[in-house]
Amino acid sequence: MNTFCRIVLASMAISAASASTVLAQKDIAGSADHGLVGRYEGSVVTFYQAKAYDEVKLPFKPVGRNEKDKAAWQADLAGRLTSIRYEGPGGRSILEVMRNYEAALKAKGFEIRLFCREAKECSPGRSPSDFWNAARGRVGMPTTWDTTVYLLAEKQADSVKTTVGILGVETKATNTKPMTPHVAVTVVESKPMESGKIAVVEATEMQRAIERDGRIAIYGIYFDFDKSDVKPDSAPQIEQLAALLKQNPRLEVLIVGHTDGQGAFDYNLSLSQRRAQAVVDTLVSGHAIERKRLTPAGAGMVAPVATNRTEEGRTKNRRVEIVERYVGR
Repeated sequence: MNTFCRIVLASMAISAASASTVLAQKDIAGSADHGLVGRYEGSVVTFYQAKAYDEVKLPFKPVGRNEKDKAAWQADLAGRLTSIRYEGPGGRSILEVMRNYEAALKAKGFEIRLFCREAKECSPGRSPSDFWNAARGRVGMPTTWDTTVYLLAEKQADSVKTTVGILGVETKATNTKPMTPHVAVTVVESKPMESGKIAVVEATEMQRAIERDGRIAIYGIYFDFDKSDVKPDSAPQIEQLAALLKQNPRLEVLIVGHTDGQGAFDYNLSLSQRRAQAVVDTLVSGHAIERKRLTPAGAGMVAPVATNRTEEGRTKNRRVEIVERYVGR
């Protein structure tokens, strides 16, 4: 056998071994396909997360150069959230994979709201990374923005609206691995969050905690995702906080907003400050509490009370703390 044949056969063997390696991978433990989406044949799950309730933003239209307001091209979604990343199969283009998802969703009654390819269609006149970051729905993906293919699909059934966002990219072939598609699937099943899970902290309980510890964390003050307006269902907790302040007319407090560890540091710091200010404004305008007794402060993510690696921990970290401002009597 001549040298040229040996080289060709060796290259073929390497390619076959690379493809078989991708196919031989197994889904990560505890993962599952979403019943309304499925998977492309031969791909494997490399990331999986399911939450009973969460909030996320996904692009619903291409983003132009001058669209600085995210609301102009991102939809606010909330409900049961399923996030899955698939890898492979080797040798398939991401366009082929995404067209298969598009056809399968249409067959299941979904309406395709957006299907776009690359920067010229998904983010004309703007960095493709902005669109890509939003479209991946918090799923880690290779940053091959120039291969981006994205679709957003919706389906209404009874009282549940299901939104499916799928971002696809591909990585180039190497000496050890064939061209490989990567897909981030985000499924949001929008239905009302189960409420009433957090008991309102009574004024007397807050007073005991402040006398003992100088502070208390409360979880019954609610805000929409990425917003600073106090939601109406916060009223019971706000009323108890106002009662505490009325029963103790010399008490001065810091209203401290805390976020979880997700997102940019500076942005979370600003968001927590605005939320603390909103609580102060509500106490002043709605309950006649003197503004000079209330000092808003934003701590952002700097003082967690639990790990940010789990949803349970992040939930504990998202809170408002009432801290006594004691300057001596």
